[in-house]
Amino acid sequence: MLMRTDPFREIDRIAEQFFGTTARPAVMHMDAYRDGDHFHAAFDLPGVDPDSIECTVERNVLTVRASRRRPTGDNVELVAAERPMGTFSRQLFLGDTLDTDNLEAGYDNGVLTLRIPVAERAKPRRVAVTTTGNGRRQIDA
Repeated sequence: MLMRTDPFREIDRIAEQFFGTTARPAVMHMDAYRDGDHFHAAFDLPGVDPDSIECTVERNVLTVRASRRRPTGDNVELVAAERPMGTFSRQLFLGDTLDTDNLEAGYDNGVLTLRIPVAERAKPRRVAVTTTGNGRRQIDA
């Protein structure tokens, strides 16, 4: 039996994972951080129509979906096509400590920014410590 090998096959597979293909674009890049009582996530979506952005939360899973399309028309001539087009999607698993009912989203200069407040039950709180007459302490939480 004769086996044909392609020495670049593995390199092509890894490149497709990181850079995407025309049919399946690469993942959208994201930064996430906590600032005080809010969790922030910023997704890079340059050139995306804001009407194509869809954010959904179901059972603490946040899904962001957006589409970028090439210009079409009778007079449009494609000279170079290097930017990934199509539908981009990203999922984040959110902890129970976030208040997803009050999630806020904004899109400005090609960046989708999500702001999620930390739930009250997850915020640090002060615990009162009292003493009883016999020198023992009683802690109220």
